[in-house]
Amino acid sequence: MHALIVIDVQIDFCPGGALAVAGGDEIVAPVNAMMASYDAVILTQDWHPAGHSSFASGHAGKAPFAMIEMPYGPQVLWPDHCVQGTPGAAFHPALDTDRADLIVRKGFRPEIDSYSAFFENDHTTSTGLDGYLRSRGIDRLTMVGLATDFCVNFSAVDAAKLGFEVTVLESACRAIDLDGSLAAARAGMAAAGVTLA
Repeated sequence: MHALIVIDVQIDFCPGGALAVAGGDEIVAPVNAMMASYDAVILTQDWHPAGHSSFASGHAGKAPFAMIEMPYGPQVLWPDHCVQGTPGAAFHPALDTDRADLIVRKGFRPEIDSYSAFFENDHTTSTGLDGYLRSRGIDRLTMVGLATDFCVNFSAVDAAKLGFEVTVLESACRAIDLDGSLAAARAGMAAAGVTLA
C-alpha cells in the first residue's frame, strides 16, 4: 500500500502568509491531481498555540530565523505562524482536503516544535502517524509539500528510519533555503535512504 503524505500546505506557508515559502501555492494543483493515484492521502497541519516557544516574538531581543538552544536541541526562531484557529493555519483553499483519509496536527505542544509528521523535535514524542500507517498496511510513502528543507525533510528522514520506503517528489515541494538548508536537507535525505525524484 502506498500513501501520499501532503505536508503543511497552509495559508501561512504560501505567498502573503506569515512564513511564506516562495512559490508555495504553485504545488496545490499538482498535489490535487496526484491524490487519486494513491491508496491513502494524509495531510499534516502545523497547529501552534499562541505564544509557542518557537516564535521569535516570545524571546526578548531575538529576531526571526535566529538560532537558540532548547532542552531538545537547536531551534530556529520563527515568525508567529499557523496559530490554532487563525486564517493562516487553514489549508490553502484550493487544496482538496476532502480526499484526506487522515489529518495529523503537529506543533501543538507549547514547549516543543514539531517539523516531522512522525515525531516532535525531541525525536521521541510520537504523533501517532507511524502506528496509523502500519495498521493500514502502508509501507510506501511519497511526500510532497512545504517546506522541502524543514518539515518535508524531517518527515522523510524519520519515515526512512522507521523502515518505510520513502520518495520525496521535489517538483511538488518548495523550500525556504535558509543559509544552505536545502542542500543540507537533500544530502541528509539521500544519506537516510530517501529517494529524491
